[in-house]
Amino acid sequence: MLAQNQGRRTAIIQLVRLLAAAAVAGVLVAFIALPGVGGVGLTARDAVNDFQKMDAELNTAPPPEKTVVYDAKGEQIAVFFDKYRESVRLDQIAPIMQKAVIAIEDSRFYQHGALDLKGTLRALVNNASSDSTQGGSTLTQQYVKNLLVENAKSEEEYRKVTAPTLDRKIRELRYALRLEETMSKNQILEGYLNIAYFGGGAYGVQAAAKRWFGKTAKELILPEAALLAGITQNPSAYDPVQHPRDARKRRDTVLYRMAQLGMITKAQADAAAAQPIKLNEDKPIGGCETSKAPFFCEYVKYEMYQILSGGKYWDMPKDRQAEIESKLRRGGYVIRTTLDMKAQNALDKAVRSRVSPTGNKVAAEAMVEPGTGHIKAIGQSKLFGAGPGKTSLNLAADSRHGGGIGVSAGSTFKTFTLAVALEKRIPIRTSIHSPSRMTVSGFTDCKGQYYGPWTVKNSDPAENGPYNLKNGTWLSVNTFYAQLEKRVGLCDAVKMAERFGMKRGNGQPLQQVPSQVLGVNDVDMVHLAAAYAGFAARGKYCEPVAVTDVVTPDGTKLKLPEKKCKQVIAQNVADQVNEILRGVLTRGTAKNIGSIGRPAAGKTGTCEDFTCAVFAGHTPNLAAAVAYWDLRGPWRYKVYGVYGATIPAPIWAQSMRGALAGEPAPDFTAPVGDFGDLTDVPDVRGRPIHEAMDILRRAGFNPEVVSRPIASNRPPGTVANTSPGPRQEAEPGAKVMIYVSNGRDRDDRPRRPRRDDFPWPFGD
Repeated sequence: MLAQNQGRRTAIIQLVRLLAAAAVAGVLVAFIALPGVGGVGLTARDAVNDFQKMDAELNTAPPPEKTVVYDAKGEQIAVFFDKYRESVRLDQIAPIMQKAVIAIEDSRFYQHGALDLKGTLRALVNNASSDSTQGGSTLTQQYVKNLLVENAKSEEEYRKVTAPTLDRKIRELRYALRLEETMSKNQILEGYLNIAYFGGGAYGVQAAAKRWFGKTAKELILPEAALLAGITQNPSAYDPVQHPRDARKRRDTVLYRMAQLGMITKAQADAAAAQPIKLNEDKPIGGCETSKAPFFCEYVKYEMYQILSGGKYWDMPKDRQAEIESKLRRGGYVIRTTLDMKAQNALDKAVRSRVSPTGNKVAAEAMVEPGTGHIKAIGQSKLFGAGPGKTSLNLAADSRHGGGIGVSAGSTFKTFTLAVALEKRIPIRTSIHSPSRMTVSGFTDCKGQYYGPWTVKNSDPAENGPYNLKNGTWLSVNTFYAQLEKRVGLCDAVKMAERFGMKRGNGQPLQQVPSQVLGVNDVDMVHLAAAYAGFAARGKYCEPVAVTDVVTPDGTKLKLPEKKCKQVIAQNVADQVNEILRGVLTRGTAKNIGSIGRPAAGKTGTCEDFTCAVFAGHTPNLAAAVAYWDLRGPWRYKVYGVYGATIPAPIWAQSMRGALAGEPAPDFTAPVGDFGDLTDVPDVRGRPIHEAMDILRRAGFNPEVVSRPIASNRPPGTVANTSPGPRQEAEPGAKVMIYVSNGRDRDDRPRRPRRDDFPWPFGD
């Protein structure tokens, strides 16, 4: 063994003499200090010829950083990363941290160039004299190695830049020489501190400070800085949680090296070494699982895939999609979104208070702002993740935003046929006899394809008689709408839905079948809410928007796909749709859900054969859509006894009240123009005759008094009743008969005085 070591020493001396005159002598000598390279002097000598010819340009762009997502108010809601990193300037790193790293990694950093020949020769002699090894790499060399690893774009490139070969080490040193020529020492130190791995999933000193101590790199104190500086040599072996004794021993080694170099005093080192390791862990967890709004986060994630791929993500092969996904995690983007956490919290509370996260039934909801298309909230009854009561499927969204194929729209689609009828000036008072069950034929789609007879029935057999555009909508009469769809045309009804952005949840066009008016197309709640937001915005439809701004680490704003807003129907038509839909909440199928404390409109939907239930509704400043169904499959598991008004509508009402609490409560714009509407007859009972006639004339009616009084307990000489009666509908200009009270009930007994007959307190 002694002879072998003597031989290695002799070879080293000969090689040093051989290269002494060369500009790269120190560079090549360094390799002898490497394990297993002691006998490759001949290879090293051969490499001299190519050294100067090597490409020395290295990509020193900032390493991959975490991507951060913010809500509309600038609060962080999610982080995406492959490697948790947050780059900072050198002046944002505590000086004691800088000193600790220099002390333990490269104490002569500010004195030498790319290669520390003195340190290398010391390591060289040690390695030549024993079986142990001692590193001689400078901080510049370590920075180069880390950069090469970060810039590797494939497994093959990664293996190449980490392979234990002489060629790799020579190339690293060539890059290091170049960096020393083009960068200052402080720039190199800053780069190293931002790229080094400090264990626990933290890359860079800022991430490490937050990960282990819950503070910034500028706030680090001596024992913390020494611990972090020591970790980098072997992040696994010196993990302070997994191996606390080894980590403390390594920390103390750093402390006494700093004292030896005069960076701190021996007393300071002793005091710091006497302290136990004190951690305040903040484990970096990325993705949507830890987000305050995980399902909204999922929507944003897929939006970003489209943005970063130029809208081609879904057309890419799997490997290219993986590159785009990695780009999001590594790009260091700042993403600003439309999320309103007040609305999100209200939505989450509403869906989970009425539908348990466990079990097979699920409720999903989305909220959209009229006039902008901004998605304010997305959520569902199930929690995000894996396990009982959880799912990562974004059930309120379409398949291209992490959702499924959607859920049947139910009778919420009747609104689009209503809009066509009003646009075509079919009078609101148009009466259509609508039996409880009937067969309708004569439908053709946009290509002229003819559909045979379609048998349709009402959900309530008692619905049988004449209905118009108002009460046919309020009561959601299927046979009425089947006939109305035939009058306006199947093609035009479908195209109206498409004007408002509707498509199937799988991204395919709507099916042009007669039953589409009853909602057989499976749709997602985001687009359904956006469609109703279009009615709320007086016919101005805006495509759903989740991302408003994306900024790269260098401050460049990415160009986002244009989200268009377009006036798709006339304002007065939309106003009339809203006016009719208001009646659904006051006189129709949703009249029992209670007021939300502001003007509102909406439409219930019970899916065919009770496979689901839906509600979509809006105020002038917010729209939302809710669906309820069985996750196991609509054709096997139904939700009998559940209608749009029994679960989805109360969820909608509760969430809207919470989302809009404290917000302005504007009213809808009153419709302008003659839509052939019917008018409610005012209630004038108990009023003097002259006053009642004045009220009826102002309402557009032609009042006429019946001369003979009738029995009534109203005061004598006042209005006993009218025909049509109070709140019954009649055509403007229609005759309204006024019946005068004789002040006696049907038994011909005089009417007893009542308190409200007198202007003063009765009995005082």
